[in-house]
Amino acid sequence: MATHEHLILVEHDVEGHATGWVTAHPDLPQVRVTDVAATRGDGVFETISIGSGHPQALAAHLERFARSARMLDLPEPDPALWGDAVRALAELLADHDEAWVKIVLTRGVEGQPTPTGWAYGTVSADFRRERTDGIDVVLLDRGLRSDVSATSPWLLAGAKTLSYAVNRAAAREAARRGADDALFVSSDGLLLEGPTSTLVVRRGTELLTPPAALGILPGTTQVDLFAAAPEWGLEGRVATLTAADLAAADSAWLVSSVRHAAPIRSIDGVERAIDSELSAAMNGFLRRRLR
Repeated sequence: MATHEHLILVEHDVEGHATGWVTAHPDLPQVRVTDVAATRGDGVFETISIGSGHPQALAAHLERFARSARMLDLPEPDPALWGDAVRALAELLADHDEAWVKIVLTRGVEGQPTPTGWAYGTVSADFRRERTDGIDVVLLDRGLRSDVSATSPWLLAGAKTLSYAVNRAAAREAARRGADDALFVSSDGLLLEGPTSTLVVRRGTELLTPPAALGILPGTTQVDLFAAAPEWGLEGRVATLTAADLAAADSAWLVSSVRHAAPIRSIDGVERAIDSELSAAMNGFLRRRLR
């Protein structure tokens, strides 16, 4: 097995309870072709950043993992068992400054009661360019109103599911437009989130992010940045934002667990200022997290 790639299978009983975990070879077949993860995208996941062997924001990720599972009527994940699996993989990746672990829970093989679960860990890509030079972003209409989570909960807005075809299509559309990433906008004009990230903007001494009630994924990285904001003379606050607010902001970032804080250097081809000093402080803080 390559030293930079590791896999753990989380075992379950027919009632959906996790019973333990075993290590496995990541290059060997592990998931059946009839598992609904492959056939229907019917499952949930989380990706946890690993800094020199330390899982970052693990409790928050496990809490969000359980939240997504509840939204899909999946069995409640055992936080102690899943946490142990993540920590075991983190130890195997301790020689690397930056790595990540993805945990996955699916409804299992079609027609059978036993869920499927696994945790996969590997080394992170090099995101120094994105963290320093910034990223070009395009705004994309998500085609849903901002109140979709209240009016249509069956659409699972705000759950981190395996059904990522739309997210990947958005990334491809951004690339077609010559950009690095996308930012979704609701059909009634409110800023939401990136396909794999959370929006954070600075306006004066405030850091602002859209509310999760708009049907977006609560951001674990954003929460940690807001907790650290007083160190930089700032205050974090949740607020509804429009494209005009983004254009008028002093600076903006798309933040996520693995890429960390990527400053936005242009929106729909219009260049904007990057706060290099604050970006460096954010990314330094995120890389140092030991919890």
